[in-house]
Amino acid sequence: MEAAIQIVAGLMLLAIGGEGVVRGAVGVARRLGLSELLIGLTLVGFGTSTPELMTSIDAALSGSPGIALGNVLGSNIGNILLILAIVVLIRPLAVNPAAIRRDGTLVIAASIALTAMALIFGELNRWIGALLVISLAFYLLAIWRIERSGGAAAHMHEAEGHTHDPVPQKLWQSALFALGGLGLLIWGADLLVEGAIVTARLAGVSETVIGLTIVAIGTSLPELVATLAAALKGRSDVAIGNIIGSNLYNILGILGVTALIQPITIPSDIGWVDWGALIGSACLLLAFAITGKRLTRLEGATLLVGYCAYVAFLIVR
Repeated sequence: MEAAIQIVAGLMLLAIGGEGVVRGAVGVARRLGLSELLIGLTLVGFGTSTPELMTSIDAALSGSPGIALGNVLGSNIGNILLILAIVVLIRPLAVNPAAIRRDGTLVIAASIALTAMALIFGELNRWIGALLVISLAFYLLAIWRIERSGGAAAHMHEAEGHTHDPVPQKLWQSALFALGGLGLLIWGADLLVEGAIVTARLAGVSETVIGLTIVAIGTSLPELVATLAAALKGRSDVAIGNIIGSNLYNILGILGVTALIQPITIPSDIGWVDWGALIGSACLLLAFAITGKRLTRLEGATLLVGYCAYVAFLIVR
């Protein structure tokens, strides 16, 4: 019971803290005159992934690599096969292939690169972490240079800058929101990781399975809220872009920063099925998005069936 309370409390603190960090950071950025394009690309994209970041860092420092890595892999798989599936089942999404193709392809490439490095080296060391973070920096710089002149995805990224409005109007209020949110994130991550470790021991399952499921889906709940809200407002491009952007940040940013702070040994129980689900889900999303120019309820159901099959595999393996 105590572990369950820790998990629930941790997830609530992560959700509230993450929202506070994003709203505060966006408020500060606007007061400093940053463009909505840059805000959407950086602060909102990275800010919505802060629950995953704090959780993975805390888990890595606590000696729980299964939770640290499983949190990211499970979040990326769940973002597509569960969260996007639920949103599409509620409301089918129109898709602009030109706005999705580039970033969707990059997510696939990043997933393949992560899988290759993990299998070859057996750990995500600081050199790999630095490579991931540098890759993210180059990506953001390149996209900003391309989209500031009005690329296919420019309006999508600009709209992402408004997904967490309203923000505090005064600079000190925005700074307070950001700092307060960061404090809640640190507290929430610590509670979640402690609860997850205890739950794994009591349930007799590995920490990796808990990381891939309970922790991953819990830290991805802000993506569900943001994606569903965008879809119900008719902003299909923002809804899908939120999922793709989050997955890219998770691999390059979250794992990169975590590995820089504390190298992550690849757990032996993360196998080909897990890596295949990571890459396969990204490929499936891109295929659905660029072929029919619309994500239908049938495709949403297909994604959801895939997630149920994956979780069933985790339970019985």
